[in-house]
Amino acid sequence: MGEAAFSPRIDRKKCRKGPVLTRLTLTDGTEVPITLRRSSRARRFSLRVSRVDGGVTLSLPLRASESEGLAFARAQVAWLDKVMAEMVRPEVVAHGGTLCFEGRDYIIAPAPVRAARIEDGAILVPRDPARLGSSLEAFLKLAARQRLQAASERYAAQLGARFSKITLRDTRSRWGSCSHTGALSYNWRLVMAPPAVLDYVAAHEVAHLREMNHSPAFWALVARLRPDYAAERGWLKREGGRLHAIRFRD
Repeated sequence: MGEAAFSPRIDRKKCRKGPVLTRLTLTDGTEVPITLRRSSRARRFSLRVSRVDGGVTLSLPLRASESEGLAFARAQVAWLDKVMAEMVRPEVVAHGGTLCFEGRDYIIAPAPVRAARIEDGAILVPRDPARLGSSLEAFLKLAARQRLQAASERYAAQLGARFSKITLRDTRSRWGSCSHTGALSYNWRLVMAPPAVLDYVAAHEVAHLREMNHSPAFWALVARLRPDYAAERGWLKREGGRLHAIRFRD
């Protein structure tokens, strides 16, 4: 393995108010952006790769020197090579391709339709390629809202809790959230996962209406709502990156 080398290029505009950005060159010549973040909780250097978008972050203790941090990252290039090679590559939807819906892959078939729908084992979509991405997104968002609304209401009733509203987003850092005002937010891509996985996330967020933490009491509530939640949570950790990798536009 060749030695990794950092490019001297740093985005100084972002350095003023945000994290420092630089680049690490892998052994195959690929340049990978590295975000440097200082943390009061960090006791040592750590390098992390997001399974969602492939972003690489180097965390440094507050008083550690940047040069030491970069030297640490250079020493991890073999590990980075391996991790980056295993990352799920982005996949743009296309006529004749496939799309996962409720854990099952469907052929994307052009047809004389105005809106996407499932019929005869395929997802029928408008023939105009320019409308493909927006049509599929609209289909998935509507299905996600219907299923997440129903699941949230069901679990809230079981706990005797109430939520204020549901919002759908395309977040990269989390699959759902619950605010102190009782507002629930979900990633609409969950509808591409098996129904049990979507239900787990709904149960997880509804449980936060009673326990705004991840204490043993919180997980006991989740287990009450979803006794097999560990398997469903595990599915998201293993396969969630594949859902995020699907692109509906170039």
